[in-house]
Amino acid sequence: MSDTSFQSDFLSTLQARGYIHQVTHPAELDAAAKAGVVAGYIGFDATAPSLHVGSLIQIMMLRRLQQAGGRPVVIMGGGTTKVGDPTGKDASRPQLTDETIQSNIASIKTVFEKFLVFGDGPTDAVMIDNDEWLSKYGYVEFLRDYGTHFTVNRMLAFNSVKLRLEREQPMTFLEFNYMLMQSVDFLELNRRHNVTLQMGGSDQWGNIVSGVDLVRRVDHKAAFGLTTPLLTTASGGKMGKTAQGAVWLNAEQLSPYDYWQFWRNAEDADVGKFMKLFTDLPLDDIVAFEALHGADINEAKKALADAATTLLHGAEAAAAARAAAEGAFERGTLSVDLPTIDLPSGEVIGAMLAAVATRAGLTASNGEARRLAQGGGLRLNDEAIADGARLIEASDVNADGVIKLAAGKKKLMLVRPI
Repeated sequence: MSDTSFQSDFLSTLQARGYIHQVTHPAELDAAAKAGVVAGYIGFDATAPSLHVGSLIQIMMLRRLQQAGGRPVVIMGGGTTKVGDPTGKDASRPQLTDETIQSNIASIKTVFEKFLVFGDGPTDAVMIDNDEWLSKYGYVEFLRDYGTHFTVNRMLAFNSVKLRLEREQPMTFLEFNYMLMQSVDFLELNRRHNVTLQMGGSDQWGNIVSGVDLVRRVDHKAAFGLTTPLLTTASGGKMGKTAQGAVWLNAEQLSPYDYWQFWRNAEDADVGKFMKLFTDLPLDDIVAFEALHGADINEAKKALADAATTLLHGAEAAAAARAAAEGAFERGTLSVDLPTIDLPSGEVIGAMLAAVATRAGLTASNGEARRLAQGGGLRLNDEAIADGARLIEASDVNADGVIKLAAGKKKLMLVRPI
C-alpha cells in the first residue's frame, strides 16, 4: 500500500508510520475516515493475565485511530478464548475456566487504560466481551443463521488451517469454528455499535476478510479490514521474544526496568521502525535519530526506551529505569529499581559463579555461563571473572546485602542471599 495516497488523517498516519500491510476497499475506508467517526476494533483473547509486546502494535493502532478522531473498540475474547485461535499454533490451547478468563480480562484492561481514553463520548474507547453474544447462541441457531455463509473448501484454504494440516497436527472441530465466531463478532459489533473496521496482524487476514464478507453479504452494509505486516527484528527474530521469555506489558509480569531495557537493547536497524510504531515521537525527530551512527545510536535507543516506557508505565517510571540502567552500566552504581532476585543463601554462598548466574536468569545454562566467563563477559561486582567455577564467598555480598552480576553489556541482576 506504499504507493497509495490517502486523504484521511487515520490512514495517512498509519501509512507514514509503517502500520499498513493489507486493506480491503481502501478508497471506501479512506473516504469514510475522512468524512466522520470510524469505529474500529481489534480482538484480544484472554489466555494470560497480561498481553505481551507482540500485541503492542495492535494496541498502538487503536491509539492511532483515536488520535485521528475515530472510536477504538477493544474486544476481549471471553467467548473465543474458550475455543482458542488456531492461527500459528501447532497444538490446541489449554481450556480455561470462566473465572480465570474474567480475571485475565480485568488484568489486561489496566494496560489499555494507559494507551486509550475510555468513556461515553463519540471517540472514547470501549471494551466489550464477545461472550455477551457468543454464549447466548444455541448450536442449531448458530449453524442455521451463519453456517450457510462459510464453505469448508474455503476454510481449508486459509493458512491457519492449512499449515496445521500440512504439519499433520490435529485440529479439533472446536478450533475449526473459530473463524465463524470471529466473523460473527464483526457482524454483532456492526449491528450493536456501528463498528465498520476490523484490524489485526497479517496472520489474521483470512479471519478478517471472512468477517468483512459476512457483514456485507448478510446486512449489505459497509465493512472494512486492515492488517499490519508481520513484525520481526532486523536479524529476523520474532518481535517480543527474548532468551528470558515473553516481554509482558503488565508490571506484575515484567518490571518497568526490564521493559525499558528491552527497548534499549533493540538492534540498531530497528530503532527508527520501532519509534514509528511504538512511540508518539514526531516523524521529523525520528528521521534525526535514524541519522545517528556509531556510538551515537545509543542515544536514539535510550530515546526509544524512554518514549515506549513512558507510554506504558509513565514518565517517572521511565526516568527511574533509565537512571538505574545508566548508573549500573555506565557509572557502576546501584539502585532500588534494578532487577533483584532473592535466592536461598545456601544456593549462593559457596556455589559456583556460573551456577548462580544461571539461577539468576542471566544465562540459559552453566555451560553458557562458563563460556561467557572465558570470553570476559561475566562480571561479579563489576569485575570480569574468567573462571565460571569460581566460588561465591560471603565477602562478595556488599553492604546492601546483594551481589551484582552482569552478563555482557546488557543484562544485569542483583542477587540477594536470604
